Amino acid sequence: MPVQVLANKLEKNNNFYKADKTLQQLLQQKLAPKFYKYANEQLTAFGALCAGPIDARAKVTDREGEPKLRRYNAYGDEVSEVIVNEGYKQTVAETYATGIVGYVHKDIPELGHRGNYVYSFAQGYLLSQTEPGFYCPVTLSMATAYLFEHYASDELKQKFMPHICATGDTELFEGATFLTERQGGSDVGANIVEARFEQGEWRLHGEKYFASNAGMCGVAMVLARQTNNTQAGSKGLTLFAVPWHDEEGKLNQITIRRLKDKLGVKAVPSGEVEFNGAKAYVVGDASKGIYYMLEALNLSRICNAAASVGIMKRALDEAIHYTNGRIAFGQTVAEFPMVKHSLGALHAKWHASLVALFDLISRYDKVVNSKASEDEQQIVRLLIALVKKETAEWAIEFTHEAIELHGGNGYIEDFVLPRLLRDAQVLTVWEGTANILAHELIRLVQKNAHSALLKELQQTDHPYLQQLASALEKRFETFVTLNQAKQTLEAKPLMQQLARLYEAVISVQHGKVTGERERVLAEIYIEEQFDQRPFGEIPLAVKEFTLL
Repeated sequence: MPVQVLANKLEKNNNFYKADKTLQQLLQQKLAPKFYKYANEQLTAFGALCAGPIDARAKVTDREGEPKLRRYNAYGDEVSEVIVNEGYKQTVAETYATGIVGYVHKDIPELGHRGNYVYSFAQGYLLSQTEPGFYCPVTLSMATAYLFEHYASDELKQKFMPHICATGDTELFEGATFLTERQGGSDVGANIVEARFEQGEWRLHGEKYFASNAGMCGVAMVLARQTNNTQAGSKGLTLFAVPWHDEEGKLNQITIRRLKDKLGVKAVPSGEVEFNGAKAYVVGDASKGIYYMLEALNLSRICNAAASVGIMKRALDEAIHYTNGRIAFGQTVAEFPMVKHSLGALHAKWHASLVALFDLISRYDKVVNSKASEDEQQIVRLLIALVKKETAEWAIEFTHEAIELHGGNGYIEDFVLPRLLRDAQVLTVWEGTANILAHELIRLVQKNAHSALLKELQQTDHPYLQQLASALEKRFETFVTLNQAKQTLEAKPLMQQLARLYEAVISVQHGKVTGERERVLAEIYIEEQFDQRPFGEIPLAVKEFTLL
């Protein structure tokens, strides 16, 4: 007997942008009218592309078309070539043509001025709803472009930037950032890849153990230790730009030992890379390599958050669609109070996360354009750590919850959720684990960044959130008196509390300038995240379900 379902009870989302009222509101608020009109048109087209062809290709890449390493050609020569499927190549071409990287750094022809990170991250958020694995190379390209624009010489910019920022007008060079070594890991100061000055050129020797976008990038940004630099630790590292091929198109003395067999994000080839005298160019001040790379890392952490919120949205959409189409015990699954509660709570959390993400991105745009005060810069650094950690953890929670709402079907690879769960799992690891981010909090507390943020959050006129901000301020006053070991134990819980307070305050603010739906979503968020529902009362998420 066939399973009874309600066909067409809720249409499948065929455009990630058109179905996202919150994103549209945010862009209308944050972009100038002419820019918004352009973005609205472009994102409508890209939203359909992501929900349709790119999504279909992503499934193929994940299940049967992941990158493969070709070490040698027919003559036995080392080529270290990464082979990707044709659908993936098409996704690469279509995505970069939108200007997701390029228009941050060059003019949009239709507008006569550059884009910004608000627009770029809107594209990345949509892309991550279908292919967060490919958003990793995009992220690396964004970081590479950032490093060239802010720190490289004019000569290096002229050589590489047109290719890194290509939008179909010239050959594309994707980027990469290679930090990790076997003995180093998060302890970057232990890195030993060596830069030798040979016959008037810098040449790199050594191994990078976890090199994402290996073989696909046109240029990699690599931290290495100059042989004439005796300074130990991370401050002795220099940033180098390393083209994958030389001027004749031959491999630049680089070998890919193997590709990693990863749990998820199959689209991005991550490998073990050996430099055997690869030609390299010093980027900026040779003594500031670690500083430059950490600035790029902050950008990558925002990308990580955008990918996380994208996965949250896709998991939520899949759960809404399935529970509205599935009949059990004579009614749709979505009509049961427990399911309404789950969907409503997830909806409020995703909404608050997206609003907070784009608040952070707006602040970040201000920082990179040198329009932020010192306090504002420190707040942005702190928010990056908070938002990255919070959204990465919730991306896993959303996919887990969506699988449970599907029941057994949620565990079947015919559906997108198993892939989303595998892809989401890496986001807590990429760009810094929770422990690494907790140390970032400790460092920023020493610079009093938390006080500046809490002072701002206390300006809310929501009584309960005011109380929370005051209580958290007192907790930080105690935190700064603890020794380092105790601080490491208390840092992660503090980060969670501060992240959720930030999301709540920003969500309430957004509700005031938009409408009833957004106001209710903010109140649901507060009730759910801070456990404010009296025992036995119907949750707001159930009472207001039809409004969502």
